[in-house]
Amino acid sequence: MFSFIVSRILQALPVMFVVSLISFAMFAYVGDPVAIMLGQDFTEAQREALVRDLGLDQPFFVQFATFLGNAVQGEFGLSYRLSRPVAELIAERAPATLELALTAAFLALMIGVPMGVYTGLYRNSWLSRFFLTFSLVGVSLPTFLIGILLILTFSVWLGWLPSFGRGDVTRIGWWTSGFFTWSGLKALVLPAITLGLFQLTLIMRLVRSEMMEVLRTDYVKFARARGLTNRAINFGHALKNTLVPVITIAGLQLGGIIAFAIVTETVFQWPGMGLLFIQSVGAADIPVMAAYLMLIALVFVTINLVVDLLYYAVDPRLRVGRGKGH
Repeated sequence: MFSFIVSRILQALPVMFVVSLISFAMFAYVGDPVAIMLGQDFTEAQREALVRDLGLDQPFFVQFATFLGNAVQGEFGLSYRLSRPVAELIAERAPATLELALTAAFLALMIGVPMGVYTGLYRNSWLSRFFLTFSLVGVSLPTFLIGILLILTFSVWLGWLPSFGRGDVTRIGWWTSGFFTWSGLKALVLPAITLGLFQLTLIMRLVRSEMMEVLRTDYVKFARARGLTNRAINFGHALKNTLVPVITIAGLQLGGIIAFAIVTETVFQWPGMGLLFIQSVGAADIPVMAAYLMLIALVFVTINLVVDLLYYAVDPRLRVGRGKGH
């Protein structure tokens, strides 16, 4: 197991290097951050001084090497737009994004898996057909449209929930959370549903198809012939064998939720990393954009490693196969 973890980490290092190179190169020639920072009225001497201070007069690979060396130490330079350390900005915004992403993932799993199991076991019931119709809506509608419709319904027409912002938060050390205030919980509902709806319908359909496939296998037929109860067969045999693909999709979707929370955070003006990224694009804030992409790549690499480890806990065949290989 230890050698497996080390090998995966070694495989992740080239991935992180390539992502950092692409992200830095992608934004190195976008816009003019010096003009944005100085405004409209500046002298050529002021411009040259700022270019030297930012290191923009150095060759591209020198700039990239400096950026990469600082990134390894957790430093991503100064934001061109806000003149503050990028690491500090990300640390301020990360709690909001992680809180939103984890809540959306929790809703997707806790609702999507039972719905998938039900529609797999009772394929012809009216409730199953309703769930399938609902899943088509969740898959078909774009995220920003879902968010706008929810705002129109629950904020404008009914006035039950806020349409933007994070509400009141509680500070725990450097971490901030809206879980401990009523306004924070109310502000979290609409963006979490918006962000998690697509993942919920995807997990539901995956669990349904896997359940239907497993219930047709020979070992389930043998279990029925042995006189096992439907509960033991459905949840002890069928559901357990659907967890490997579900873990894969759920893990990757968690990374996707964090990475693509940009749209949801923009619609609801949620003060997270996605909104920070969008604001940085408009100002050609290269350090923030590059740091964000590197952080998202690190999230995906970490989640892939965790998913691989969970395989061993769920599917004993993988442990047996790896033992024979050694």
